[in-house]
Amino acid sequence: MSYLRPADLAREHGLSPQTVRNYERHGFLPPAGRSETGYRRYTGRHAAALRTYLALVPAHGYAEAGTIMRAAVEGRWDDALTAVDRSHAELLRDRETLDAVGEALAHLHGRPSGVRRPAPRVAQPFTIGELARRLGVGVATVRAWEQAGVLAPRRRPDTNHRAYDADDVRDAELAHFLRLGHYPLRLIATVVQEVRTAGDTRTLESALADWRARITSRSRAMLKAATLLSAYLALEDEHPSD
Repeated sequence: MSYLRPADLAREHGLSPQTVRNYERHGFLPPAGRSETGYRRYTGRHAAALRTYLALVPAHGYAEAGTIMRAAVEGRWDDALTAVDRSHAELLRDRETLDAVGEALAHLHGRPSGVRRPAPRVAQPFTIGELARRLGVGVATVRAWEQAGVLAPRRRPDTNHRAYDADDVRDAELAHFLRLGHYPLRLIATVVQEVRTAGDTRTLESALADWRARITSRSRAMLKAATLLSAYLALEDEHPSD
């Protein structure tokens, strides 16, 4: 069998030999064998493990990539695949949020013309009953949205009753629209918070393309990492003692 040195593995990826040794120490590579003189001797199994770990990083992040690779190297495949599934679930939540934000912005702009919908005219703050009637929902529904963090109305200093200003009405209309689309309240709360934080929907719009591009890039990275992880699993099954 021909063996590889740390420098041989490092050269393929533009790393330093010390980085390869560090990855082995952290458990991202299987323990290396040693020559009679004490030098590390790597094999194709180690080269495959390094390629897999480096592909996992952009797909899952450094921490999760380390968790996945350590579990794989130790033969704990259920743990490794659980970590992979966790990242996929996180990415799906990001996609759901992105889609909901896009739906909300389209609603704010009006459909189908794409013309920006003006902010609701509110001569004076609405009561909870007035807001509920405007939306055609029950008062209990508006209260549930507040409990979920979708709405955050101020309180009147004299009566401590809720007072919904123009921004609150906009948030409530977004919530109502997204609920009609069967989005869960936890997701709606995230979308409304994004709109609040941006202040101007144009600021949020400008971030959507970059957000979608990052999600697409991560999805593609996950596909590549999954291919290499599967190949590493097959290699371990064929040559578990290499």
